[in-house]
Amino acid sequence: MYKVYFITFGCKVNHYETECMKELFRGADFAIADSPEGADAVVINSCTVTSSGDSRALAALRKTRAALPDAVIALTGCYPQANREEAEQLPEADIIAGTKYRSRIVGMVQSCLAERRRIVELSDYSSGDIFEPLKCTRFDSNTRAFVKIQDGCNQFCSYCMIPYARGRCRSKPLDVLRSEVRAIAEGGVREIVLSGINLAFYGREYGADLADAAEICAATEGIERIRLSSLEPEMMSEELLTRLRALPQFCPQFHLSLQSGCERTLKAMNRRYTAAEYLALTERIRSIFPDCSFTTDVMVGFPQETDEDHAESVDFVRRVGFAKVHVFRYSRRKGTKADKMSGQVPEGVKTLRWQEMTAAAAEKREEYLRTQVGKTVPVLFEREKSPEFHLGYAPDYTLIKISRKNPEKSLRNQIISVIIEECGHDCCFGSAVDDIY
Repeated sequence: MYKVYFITFGCKVNHYETECMKELFRGADFAIADSPEGADAVVINSCTVTSSGDSRALAALRKTRAALPDAVIALTGCYPQANREEAEQLPEADIIAGTKYRSRIVGMVQSCLAERRRIVELSDYSSGDIFEPLKCTRFDSNTRAFVKIQDGCNQFCSYCMIPYARGRCRSKPLDVLRSEVRAIAEGGVREIVLSGINLAFYGREYGADLADAAEICAATEGIERIRLSSLEPEMMSEELLTRLRALPQFCPQFHLSLQSGCERTLKAMNRRYTAAEYLALTERIRSIFPDCSFTTDVMVGFPQETDEDHAESVDFVRRVGFAKVHVFRYSRRKGTKADKMSGQVPEGVKTLRWQEMTAAAAEKREEYLRTQVGKTVPVLFEREKSPEFHLGYAPDYTLIKISRKNPEKSLRNQIISVIIEECGHDCCFGSAVDDIY
Protein backbone atom coordinates (compact mmCIF):
# COMPACT_ATOMS: atom_id res chain seq x y z
CA MET A 1 0.00 0.00 0.00
CA TYR A 2 1.38 3.38 -1.02
CA LYS A 3 1.57 6.13 1.62
CA VAL A 4 0.78 9.77 0.86
CA TYR A 5 1.52 12.74 3.12
CA PHE A 6 -0.16 16.17 2.90
CA ILE A 7 1.18 19.65 3.64
CA THR A 8 -1.48 22.37 3.59
CA PHE A 9 -1.17 26.16 3.66
CA GLY A 10 -3.75 28.92 3.70
CA CYS A 11 -7.45 29.23 4.36
CA LYS A 12 -10.13 26.84 5.59
CA VAL A 13 -11.17 26.18 1.99
CA ASN A 14 -7.69 24.85 1.28
CA HIS A 15 -7.86 22.62 4.35
CA TYR A 16 -11.26 21.31 3.29
CA GLU A 17 -9.90 20.53 -0.17
CA THR A 18 -7.02 18.65 1.40
CA GLU A 19 -9.51 16.53 3.35
CA CYS A 20 -11.37 15.85 0.09
CA MET A 21 -8.15 14.77 -1.59
CA LYS A 22 -7.35 12.49 1.34
CA GLU A 23 -10.73 10.85 0.86
CA LEU A 24 -9.97 10.29 -2.82
CA PHE A 25 -6.63 8.69 -1.97
CA ARG A 26 -8.21 6.43 0.66
CA GLY A 27 -10.68 5.29 -1.97
CA ALA A 28 -7.73 4.31 -4.17
CA ASP A 29 -6.17 2.22 -1.35
CA PHE A 30 -3.52 4.73 -0.32
CA ALA A 31 -2.63 5.10 3.37
CA ILE A 32 -2.62 8.68 4.70
CA ALA A 33 0.71 9.22 6.45
CA ASP A 34 1.00 11.18 9.71
CA SER A 35 4.55 12.28 8.88
CA PRO A 36 6.62 12.60 5.71
CA GLU A 37 9.06 9.87 6.72
CA GLY A 38 8.64 6.90 4.43
CA ALA A 39 5.94 8.52 2.31
CA ASP A 40 5.78 7.43 -1.33
CA ALA A 41 4.06 10.67 -2.33
CA VAL A 42 3.66 14.14 -0.84
CA VAL A 43 0.93 16.60 -1.84
CA ILE A 44 1.64 20.26 -1.05
CA ASN A 45 -1.57 22.33 -1.16
CA SER A 46 -0.37 25.93 -1.55
CA CYS A 47 -1.69 29.43 -0.87
CA THR A 48 -0.90 32.62 -2.79
CA VAL A 49 -2.81 35.30 -0.88
CA THR A 50 0.49 36.85 0.24
CA SER A 51 4.09 36.62 -0.93
CA SER A 52 4.97 34.99 2.39
CA GLY A 53 2.41 32.29 1.57
CA ASP A 54 4.26 31.63 -1.68
CA SER A 55 7.56 31.50 0.17
CA ARG A 56 6.32 29.00 2.74
CA ALA A 57 5.00 26.64 0.07
CA LEU A 58 8.20 26.83 -1.96
CA ALA A 59 10.33 26.29 1.14
CA ALA A 60 8.25 23.22 2.00
CA LEU A 61 8.72 21.95 -1.55
CA ARG A 62 12.52 22.27 -1.37
CA LYS A 63 12.70 20.78 2.12
CA THR A 64 10.52 17.83 1.13
CA ARG A 65 12.56 17.08 -1.97
CA ALA A 66 15.78 17.15 0.03
CA ALA A 67 14.34 14.80 2.66
CA LEU A 68 12.56 12.45 0.21
CA PRO A 69 14.58 12.32 -3.01
CA ASP A 70 12.66 9.30 -4.34
CA ALA A 71 9.11 10.37 -3.44
CA VAL A 72 6.59 11.75 -5.91
CA ILE A 73 5.92 15.37 -4.95
CA ALA A 74 2.80 17.17 -6.18
CA LEU A 75 2.50 20.94 -5.86
CA THR A 76 -1.13 21.97 -6.12
CA GLY A 77 -3.38 24.84 -5.09
CA CYS A 78 -3.46 28.58 -5.66
CA TYR A 79 0.26 29.24 -6.12
CA PRO A 80 0.75 27.24 -9.34
CA GLN A 81 -2.65 28.31 -10.68
CA ALA A 82 -1.82 32.00 -10.32
CA ASN A 83 1.90 31.75 -11.10
CA ARG A 84 1.96 29.26 -13.95
CA GLU A 85 5.26 30.12 -15.62
CA GLU A 86 7.17 30.16 -12.33
CA ALA A 87 5.56 26.93 -11.12
CA GLU A 88 6.32 25.03 -14.32
CA GLN A 89 10.03 25.74 -13.83
CA LEU A 90 10.25 24.23 -10.34
CA PRO A 91 12.54 21.19 -10.61
CA GLU A 92 11.61 19.79 -7.20
CA ALA A 93 7.99 19.04 -8.15
CA ASP A 94 7.03 15.95 -10.16
CA ILE A 95 3.43 17.13 -10.52
CA ILE A 96 2.27 20.72 -10.99
CA ALA A 97 -1.49 21.08 -10.61
CA GLY A 98 -3.66 24.10 -9.85
CA THR A 99 -7.05 24.54 -8.22
CA LYS A 100 -9.05 22.99 -11.05
CA TYR A 101 -9.77 19.28 -11.43
CA ARG A 102 -8.59 18.24 -7.95
CA SER A 103 -10.43 14.98 -8.59
CA ARG A 104 -7.62 14.00 -10.98
CA ILE A 105 -4.84 14.22 -8.39
CA VAL A 106 -4.93 10.52 -7.49
CA GLY A 107 -4.56 9.46 -11.14
CA MET A 108 -1.68 11.88 -11.61
CA VAL A 109 0.17 10.50 -8.57
CA GLN A 110 -0.49 6.91 -9.67
CA SER A 111 0.86 7.64 -13.16
CA CYS A 112 3.92 9.33 -11.76
CA LEU A 113 4.61 6.46 -9.36
CA ALA A 114 4.31 3.93 -12.17
CA GLU A 115 6.12 5.80 -14.95
CA ARG A 116 8.23 8.42 -13.12
CA ARG A 117 7.18 11.05 -15.63
CA ARG A 118 6.58 14.73 -14.89
CA ILE A 119 2.98 15.94 -15.11
CA VAL A 120 1.77 19.52 -15.51
CA GLU A 121 -2.00 20.02 -15.26
CA LEU A 122 -2.86 23.72 -15.19
CA SER A 123 -6.22 24.35 -16.81
CA ASP A 124 -7.67 27.84 -17.29
CA TYR A 125 -10.98 28.83 -15.77
CA SER A 126 -13.88 30.07 -17.89
CA SER A 127 -17.20 31.74 -17.11
CA GLY A 128 -19.12 28.51 -17.64
CA ASP A 129 -17.25 26.41 -15.07
CA ILE A 130 -19.32 24.43 -12.60
CA PHE A 131 -18.56 23.65 -8.98
CA GLU A 132 -16.16 20.70 -8.86
CA PRO A 133 -17.93 17.73 -7.19
CA LEU A 134 -15.47 17.15 -4.35
CA LYS A 135 -16.82 16.11 -0.98
CA CYS A 136 -15.54 15.06 2.39
CA THR A 137 -17.41 13.04 4.99
CA ARG A 138 -14.57 12.20 7.37
CA PHE A 139 -13.02 14.78 9.69
CA ASP A 140 -10.30 13.98 12.18
CA SER A 141 -11.59 16.45 14.79
CA ASN A 142 -15.01 14.75 14.86
CA THR A 143 -16.34 17.97 16.38
CA ARG A 144 -16.46 20.63 13.69
CA ALA A 145 -16.53 20.25 9.91
CA PHE A 146 -15.63 22.99 7.44
CA VAL A 147 -17.73 22.40 4.34
CA LYS A 148 -16.85 24.25 1.15
CA ILE A 149 -20.00 25.29 -0.67
CA GLN A 150 -18.70 28.14 -2.85
CA ASP A 151 -15.61 28.78 -4.96
CA GLY A 152 -14.24 31.65 -7.01
CA CYS A 153 -14.59 35.41 -6.82
CA ASN A 154 -15.96 38.11 -9.14
CA GLN A 155 -14.80 41.12 -7.14
CA PHE A 156 -11.24 41.81 -8.39
CA CYS A 157 -10.06 43.82 -5.43
CA SER A 158 -6.99 45.74 -6.56
CA TYR A 159 -4.57 43.84 -4.27
CA CYS A 160 -5.86 40.30 -4.74
CA MET A 161 -4.80 37.34 -6.90
CA ILE A 162 -7.68 35.06 -5.89
CA PRO A 163 -9.94 35.63 -8.96
CA TYR A 164 -6.99 34.50 -11.08
CA ALA A 165 -6.26 31.51 -8.82
CA ARG A 166 -9.88 30.41 -8.31
CA GLY A 167 -11.92 31.60 -11.28
CA ARG A 168 -15.43 33.07 -11.09
CA CYS A 169 -18.10 32.43 -8.47
CA ARG A 170 -19.78 29.04 -8.53
CA SER A 171 -21.71 27.09 -5.91
CA LYS A 172 -22.29 23.57 -4.66
CA PRO A 173 -25.82 22.39 -5.56
CA LEU A 174 -28.18 22.16 -2.61
CA ASP A 175 -28.95 18.48 -3.12
CA VAL A 176 -25.21 17.66 -3.07
CA LEU A 177 -24.80 19.69 0.12
CA ARG A 178 -27.72 17.88 1.73
CA SER A 179 -26.18 14.48 1.04
CA GLU A 180 -22.73 15.55 2.23
CA VAL A 181 -23.95 17.10 5.49
CA ARG A 182 -26.04 14.02 6.25
CA ALA A 183 -22.97 11.80 5.89
CA ILE A 184 -20.88 14.16 8.03
CA ALA A 185 -23.51 14.11 10.78
CA GLU A 186 -23.59 10.32 10.72
CA GLY A 187 -19.87 10.45 11.50
CA GLY A 188 -20.55 12.25 14.76
CA VAL A 189 -19.75 15.84 13.78
CA ARG A 190 -22.02 18.32 15.58
CA GLU A 191 -20.99 21.65 14.04
CA ILE A 192 -20.91 22.68 10.38
CA VAL A 193 -18.95 25.72 9.21
CA LEU A 194 -20.09 26.76 5.74
CA SER A 195 -17.05 28.01 3.85
CA GLY A 196 -16.13 29.53 0.52
CA ILE A 197 -13.83 31.91 -1.27
CA ASN A 198 -16.61 34.51 -1.48
CA LEU A 199 -19.22 32.80 0.65
CA ALA A 200 -21.89 35.52 0.60
CA PHE A 201 -22.27 35.00 -3.17
CA TYR A 202 -23.42 31.41 -2.62
CA GLY A 203 -26.18 30.17 -4.95
CA ARG A 204 -26.67 33.34 -6.98
CA GLU A 205 -26.23 31.51 -10.30
CA TYR A 206 -29.28 29.33 -9.68
CA GLY A 207 -31.53 31.49 -7.50
CA ALA A 208 -30.47 30.24 -4.07
CA ASP A 209 -28.64 31.99 -1.25
CA LEU A 210 -26.65 31.33 1.89
CA ALA A 211 -29.79 30.98 4.02
CA ASP A 212 -30.88 28.00 1.89
CA ALA A 213 -27.58 26.25 2.66
CA ALA A 214 -27.85 27.02 6.38
CA GLU A 215 -31.43 25.73 6.48
CA ILE A 216 -30.37 22.43 4.92
CA CYS A 217 -27.74 22.01 7.65
CA ALA A 218 -30.27 22.90 10.34
CA ALA A 219 -32.69 20.27 9.04
CA THR A 220 -30.05 17.54 9.27
CA GLU A 221 -30.36 15.26 12.29
CA GLY A 222 -27.31 15.48 14.53
CA ILE A 223 -26.18 18.96 13.46
CA GLU A 224 -26.50 21.22 16.48
CA ARG A 225 -24.43 24.19 15.38
CA ILE A 226 -24.00 26.13 12.13
CA ARG A 227 -21.40 28.80 11.47
CA LEU A 228 -20.43 30.91 8.50
CA SER A 229 -16.86 31.65 7.48
CA SER A 230 -15.67 34.97 6.03
CA LEU A 231 -18.40 37.16 4.50
CA GLU A 232 -18.49 40.15 2.18
CA PRO A 233 -20.40 42.97 3.95
CA GLU A 234 -22.30 44.20 0.90
CA MET A 235 -24.07 40.86 0.46
CA MET A 236 -25.64 40.64 3.95
CA SER A 237 -29.29 41.41 3.23
CA GLU A 238 -32.06 41.90 5.77
CA GLU A 239 -33.83 38.78 4.50
CA LEU A 240 -30.70 36.66 4.92
CA LEU A 241 -30.19 37.86 8.48
CA THR A 242 -33.84 37.28 9.37
CA ARG A 243 -33.77 33.71 8.05
CA LEU A 244 -30.55 32.95 9.92
CA ARG A 245 -32.08 34.35 13.11
CA ALA A 246 -34.89 31.79 12.82
CA LEU A 247 -32.42 28.87 13.04
CA PRO A 248 -31.78 27.72 16.64
CA GLN A 249 -28.52 26.09 15.53
CA PHE A 250 -27.06 29.26 14.04
CA CYS A 251 -24.02 30.64 15.91
CA PRO A 252 -24.02 34.46 15.72
CA GLN A 253 -20.34 35.02 15.00
CA PHE A 254 -19.90 37.17 11.90
CA HIS A 255 -16.50 37.34 10.21
CA LEU A 256 -17.11 40.42 8.08
CA SER A 257 -14.16 41.15 5.83
CA LEU A 258 -13.08 44.78 6.39
CA GLN A 259 -9.51 45.27 5.03
CA SER A 260 -9.48 48.95 6.01
CA GLY A 261 -11.53 51.38 8.04
CA CYS A 262 -10.42 54.30 5.87
CA GLU A 263 -12.83 55.44 3.16
CA ARG A 264 -10.08 56.54 0.76
CA THR A 265 -8.19 53.28 1.13
CA LEU A 266 -11.32 51.15 0.65
CA LYS A 267 -11.99 52.92 -2.64
CA ALA A 268 -8.40 52.37 -3.80
CA MET A 269 -8.74 48.69 -2.87
CA ASN A 270 -11.87 48.45 -5.06
CA ARG A 271 -13.91 47.25 -2.13
CA ARG A 272 -17.67 47.48 -2.74
CA TYR A 273 -18.73 49.23 0.49
CA THR A 274 -17.83 52.28 2.53
CA ALA A 275 -16.73 52.36 6.16
CA ALA A 276 -20.04 54.03 7.01
CA GLU A 277 -22.00 51.22 5.33
CA TYR A 278 -19.92 48.62 7.16
CA LEU A 279 -20.60 50.28 10.52
CA ALA A 280 -24.33 50.51 9.78
CA LEU A 281 -24.36 46.78 8.97
CA THR A 282 -22.77 45.87 12.30
CA GLU A 283 -25.37 47.96 14.08
CA ARG A 284 -28.18 46.26 12.16
CA ILE A 285 -26.80 42.80 12.92
CA ARG A 286 -26.47 43.65 16.62
CA SER A 287 -30.13 44.65 16.66
CA ILE A 288 -31.10 41.23 15.29
CA PHE A 289 -28.47 39.18 17.20
CA PRO A 290 -27.88 40.92 20.57
CA ASP A 291 -25.27 38.33 21.63
CA CYS A 292 -23.32 38.32 18.38
CA SER A 293 -19.60 38.86 17.89
CA PHE A 294 -17.69 40.37 14.99
CA THR A 295 -14.30 39.23 13.75
CA THR A 296 -12.44 40.53 10.73
CA ASP A 297 -9.24 40.94 8.72
CA VAL A 298 -7.47 44.30 8.44
CA MET A 299 -4.63 45.23 6.09
CA VAL A 300 -2.04 47.90 6.85
CA GLY A 301 0.41 49.57 4.52
CA PHE A 302 -1.67 49.59 1.35
CA PRO A 303 -0.12 51.74 -1.42
CA GLN A 304 -0.57 55.48 -0.83
CA GLU A 305 -1.90 54.89 2.70
CA THR A 306 -0.90 57.93 4.73
CA ASP A 307 -0.42 58.23 8.48
CA GLU A 308 -3.82 59.91 8.59
CA ASP A 309 -5.45 57.08 6.62
CA HIS A 310 -3.92 54.55 8.99
CA ALA A 311 -5.12 56.48 12.03
CA GLU A 312 -8.64 56.57 10.55
CA SER A 313 -8.54 52.79 10.10
CA VAL A 314 -7.31 52.20 13.67
CA ASP A 315 -10.06 54.45 15.03
CA PHE A 316 -12.66 52.56 13.01
CA VAL A 317 -11.53 49.22 14.43
CA ARG A 318 -11.94 50.64 17.92
CA ARG A 319 -15.42 51.98 17.09
CA VAL A 320 -16.76 48.66 15.83
CA GLY A 321 -15.48 46.73 18.84
CA PHE A 322 -14.35 43.53 17.17
CA ALA A 323 -14.00 40.37 19.24
CA LYS A 324 -10.92 39.46 17.22
CA VAL A 325 -8.96 40.98 14.34
CA HIS A 326 -6.39 39.37 12.07
CA VAL A 327 -3.96 42.13 11.15
CA PHE A 328 -1.63 41.68 8.20
CA ARG A 329 0.72 43.79 6.09
CA TYR A 330 -0.03 44.56 2.45
CA SER A 331 1.88 42.19 0.18
CA ARG A 332 2.63 43.13 -3.43
CA ARG A 333 1.23 40.60 -5.90
CA LYS A 334 2.43 40.68 -9.49
CA GLY A 335 -0.47 41.06 -11.91
CA THR A 336 -2.69 43.13 -9.60
CA LYS A 337 -3.53 46.83 -9.97
CA ALA A 338 -2.10 47.64 -6.56
CA ASP A 339 1.30 46.29 -7.56
CA LYS A 340 1.56 49.03 -10.20
CA MET A 341 0.40 51.86 -7.92
CA SER A 342 2.79 54.62 -6.93
CA GLY A 343 3.36 55.36 -3.27
CA GLN A 344 4.31 51.87 -2.10
CA VAL A 345 4.70 51.97 1.69
CA PRO A 346 8.16 51.04 3.07
CA GLU A 347 8.33 47.75 4.98
CA GLY A 348 9.46 49.49 8.16
CA VAL A 349 6.39 51.73 8.10
CA LYS A 350 4.16 48.69 7.48
CA THR A 351 5.63 47.01 10.55
CA LEU A 352 4.99 50.04 12.77
CA ARG A 353 1.41 50.27 11.52
CA TRP A 354 0.94 46.54 12.06
CA GLN A 355 2.09 46.97 15.66
CA GLU A 356 -0.30 49.88 16.24
CA MET A 357 -3.27 48.08 14.69
CA THR A 358 -2.48 44.86 16.54
CA ALA A 359 -2.34 46.73 19.85
CA ALA A 360 -5.73 48.36 19.18
CA ALA A 361 -7.21 44.98 18.20
CA ALA A 362 -5.84 43.32 21.37
CA GLU A 363 -7.30 46.11 23.49
CA LYS A 364 -10.76 45.63 21.96
CA ARG A 365 -10.51 41.83 22.28
CA GLU A 366 -9.85 42.04 26.01
CA GLU A 367 -12.67 44.56 26.32
CA TYR A 368 -15.02 42.17 24.50
CA LEU A 369 -14.00 39.20 26.65
CA ARG A 370 -14.74 41.19 29.81
CA THR A 371 -18.33 41.63 28.61
CA GLN A 372 -18.74 37.84 28.62
CA VAL A 373 -18.10 37.44 32.35
CA GLY A 374 -21.27 36.39 34.15
CA LYS A 375 -22.95 34.85 31.13
CA THR A 376 -24.04 31.22 30.92
CA VAL A 377 -23.28 29.80 27.48
CA PRO A 378 -23.39 26.40 25.75
CA VAL A 379 -19.85 25.25 24.99
CA LEU A 380 -18.89 22.63 22.41
CA PHE A 381 -15.72 21.01 23.74
CA GLU A 382 -12.84 20.10 21.45
CA ARG A 383 -10.14 17.44 21.40
CA GLU A 384 -8.36 17.25 24.77
CA LYS A 385 -5.06 19.11 24.41
CA SER A 386 -4.34 20.32 27.92
CA PRO A 387 -3.82 18.35 31.15
CA GLU A 388 -5.21 21.31 33.09
CA PHE A 389 -8.26 22.43 31.11
CA HIS A 390 -11.10 21.25 28.93
CA LEU A 391 -11.24 23.61 25.91
CA GLY A 392 -14.29 24.54 23.90
CA TYR A 393 -16.07 27.33 22.08
CA ALA A 394 -19.18 29.34 22.87
CA PRO A 395 -21.60 30.22 20.03
CA ASP A 396 -19.83 33.58 19.55
CA TYR A 397 -16.55 31.65 19.13
CA THR A 398 -15.11 32.75 22.44
CA LEU A 399 -12.59 30.17 23.64
CA ILE A 400 -13.72 28.81 27.01
CA LYS A 401 -11.58 26.86 29.48
CA ILE A 402 -12.85 24.92 32.49
CA SER A 403 -10.66 23.10 35.00
CA ARG A 404 -9.93 19.47 34.22
CA LYS A 405 -10.32 17.88 37.64
CA ASN A 406 -10.32 14.31 36.35
CA PRO A 407 -7.53 13.75 33.77
CA GLU A 408 -9.24 10.54 32.62
CA LYS A 409 -12.51 12.24 31.73
CA SER A 410 -12.98 13.72 28.26
CA LEU A 411 -15.65 16.24 27.27
CA ARG A 412 -14.78 16.06 23.58
CA ASN A 413 -17.75 16.64 21.28
CA GLN A 414 -20.11 17.40 24.15
CA ILE A 415 -22.13 20.61 24.47
CA ILE A 416 -22.27 21.72 28.10
CA SER A 417 -23.59 24.87 29.77
CA VAL A 418 -20.80 26.91 31.34
CA ILE A 419 -20.87 29.96 33.61
CA ILE A 420 -18.13 32.39 32.54
CA GLU A 421 -16.33 33.58 35.66
CA GLU A 422 -13.29 35.50 34.46
CA CYS A 423 -11.40 36.44 31.32
CA GLY A 424 -7.79 36.33 30.22
CA HIS A 425 -6.03 37.99 27.29
CA ASP A 426 -7.40 35.60 24.68
CA CYS A 427 -9.99 33.37 26.36
CA CYS A 428 -12.45 33.08 29.22
CA PHE A 429 -12.53 30.74 32.20
CA GLY A 430 -15.62 29.22 33.75
CA SER A 431 -17.33 26.30 35.45
CA ALA A 432 -19.89 23.79 34.21
CA VAL A 433 -23.39 24.51 35.41
CA ASP A 434 -24.01 20.83 36.22
CA ASP A 435 -21.67 18.41 37.96
CA ILE A 436 -19.93 16.72 35.06
CA TYR A 437 -17.29 14.95 37.10
